[in-house]
Amino acid sequence: MVRSKRPPRKSVMTPRKHCAGFTLIEVIVALAVLAIALAAVMHAISQAVDISASLRDRSIALWVAQDRLALHRMRRDWPAISNIEGTTEMAGETWRWREKVVTTPVADLRRIEVEVRDATGEDVLVRLVGFVRNPQAKS
Repeated sequence: MVRSKRPPRKSVMTPRKHCAGFTLIEVIVALAVLAIALAAVMHAISQAVDISASLRDRSIALWVAQDRLALHRMRRDWPAISNIEGTTEMAGETWRWREKVVTTPVADLRRIEVEVRDATGEDVLVRLVGFVRNPQAKS
């Protein structure tokens, strides 16, 4: 009789020396790293949203200021030296503006400084300076 030279069978109950998979500590560390990374991403997204909203508000405030200067030029008026305040509706929101009209070294020019704020805020979002010419002046 010929005997095969097979290695003896291992018992099913033999403990393994090398286990496949992760330990609990490795899983906890991986989850902690993932949580920190996700928190950083959420913070960056939150900042991007805030910046986007701020840029939108500043753009609309600039349009309000440009609108005020264009109104003076279109009317061809000669504004009195004064400070004027008012509100304007634009993009579904109310904007507060303040115009400061002052003289310039050139007699036939007036300087108009327009400041725009949102309806509730105290911070100036936009400050725009323009000049208007006296329509009665000789060219």
